Amino acid sequence: MKLGDISVGYLFSLREVVQQLGHDPTPLLSRFRITDELLAQPHARISIPRFMRLGNAAIRYTREPAIGLLMGQSSRISHLGLTGMAAQCAPTLRAAFSTMIEFELLGSQNYRGHSSFEPPAVRFYSISPYNMFNLFVVDSALAARARIGRDLTGGRAQLREVHIEFPAPPYAARYEAVFGCPVHFEQAHNQIIWEPRSLDLPLEQSAAATHADLRELCRQRLSELTRHRGLRERVETLVAPQLDGQPPTLAEVAAALGLPAWTLRRRLQQEAGTGYQNIIDDMRRDLAVTYIRDTEMALGEISFLLGFSSPEAFQRAFKRWTGAAPGSYRKAIFAGNETEEYLKQ
Repeated sequence: MKLGDISVGYLFSLREVVQQLGHDPTPLLSRFRITDELLAQPHARISIPRFMRLGNAAIRYTREPAIGLLMGQSSRISHLGLTGMAAQCAPTLRAAFSTMIEFELLGSQNYRGHSSFEPPAVRFYSISPYNMFNLFVVDSALAARARIGRDLTGGRAQLREVHIEFPAPPYAARYEAVFGCPVHFEQAHNQIIWEPRSLDLPLEQSAAATHADLRELCRQRLSELTRHRGLRERVETLVAPQLDGQPPTLAEVAAALGLPAWTLRRRLQQEAGTGYQNIIDDMRRDLAVTYIRDTEMALGEISFLLGFSSPEAFQRAFKRWTGAAPGSYRKAIFAGNETEEYLKQ
């Protein structure tokens, strides 16, 4: 069970911003094994933890804490690949965002949640609590959606306001200059809210026939991507967003998959050699290791995210899983004991 992955297309804006700030991006990208060959692969992806570490390293390298906002301003619809091209040919901005959300899996997947379009708001999901590993992710995602919406309409689309879940960071004064509207922190969602009339604006490059063709290609690609998922992975996708609370019951997951509960139980045993509760336990273990290894979250925060009753209960479970206390496990990694495996993720 991993946090998810994203298309290497999201790295183009990061590379451009590092250059704009007067630095050579090659040493930074090389450190994380991002090569020109990898960037040239049409379906290449990197893990979300790797992307977060890369962004944090870019902040330290350039000494620019607002690098996410700059990335968003440098984003282009072409960075979204086939999904972006389909959105670009949509009849209206509303249809463009609907297309981008519908086929989001072609460019990124976060197993803990996903983006949504609830007009006039475009929402972006990010794990929390927040730190310098994921602040820039939210900044870049929201700023990119704002930039793309304006580009698609020739600059006519207007934002009403922006909501951000985390408290105002030290560079908070820069947000309104980027978004051109009021920005509110410590909100319930990460979202940009458009003026409703902006969503009905026609796009500069609208082409109905091409839009239909590209949407069909997106559907085919999405079908290919999801068809190869096993039953266990489909179950994990449904359970992961609810791990911080009460996970869904076997019957609820079975209903979501269109199966009787007894059929799901039997098929999990036959196809995956495991039971439903074992899957939940395995997900908590794998995500716990990922959070300890790839983020700077406090143990109490990780405990909350994984639905443990207390940090002490989480620590006991982690030691049972790995043979080491979570703090010792993290120190060993930070000391470089697992550097090679860490960078391969």
